Amino acid sequence: MLRKIAFGLLWLGFISYAFFFAPPDNFPESLELIKNLSTGNWQGINPIIIALFNIMGIWPLIYSAVLFIDGRGQKIPAWPFATASFAVGAFALLPYLALREPNQEFIGKKNLFLKIFDSRITGILLTLGAGVLVAYGFQGDWANFLQQWQTSRFIHVMSLDFCMLSLLFPALLGDDMTRRGWKDNQLFWLFALIPLFGALIYLCVRPPLKAVDG
Repeated sequence: MLRKIAFGLLWLGFISYAFFFAPPDNFPESLELIKNLSTGNWQGINPIIIALFNIMGIWPLIYSAVLFIDGRGQKIPAWPFATASFAVGAFALLPYLALREPNQEFIGKKNLFLKIFDSRITGILLTLGAGVLVAYGFQGDWANFLQQWQTSRFIHVMSLDFCMLSLLFPALLGDDMTRRGWKDNQLFWLFALIPLFGALIYLCVRPPLKAVDG
């Protein structure tokens, strides 16, 4: 119960901060930036912002590789939260974390959808994509990014969303490791403490999930 309350309060706090305490929003300018980022019209945009925006598309795939398997044993379906996370990130995942129950078993067989997300190849492809984006982002102007972080609500909240997704992944990691018979605490902290790439490395090396008849 305390865990559910904590995630619920964190969700409310994150929403409150985003709407009431983050830098003011210039909606037309933000909308134009989002449109250009989404369509690949990147001329004149700081590479750090381009990389961050695209990494925020990788995070939901990372979570989906754990979330859909975890959702198999939950009273609530995982897919609405996973799908919404592609648009609003942690704002969609926090309610799931508040409502879910601990789930350390997987019962049934993997369909094609789960096999794809359970595959190490998926983890490797996501890791390669993230690596390219991070390398590209480091070519950007950090002083300009800091200035935009302080003045643009979109960039400010997107950056915090990245941090939130990094911090929340361990909430699902422990149960996923246990479902696979992997109970090494040192490895847990390795995967949990390295932002982004800890989760990606986990997807690349975790043992395949075994089907269990119910």
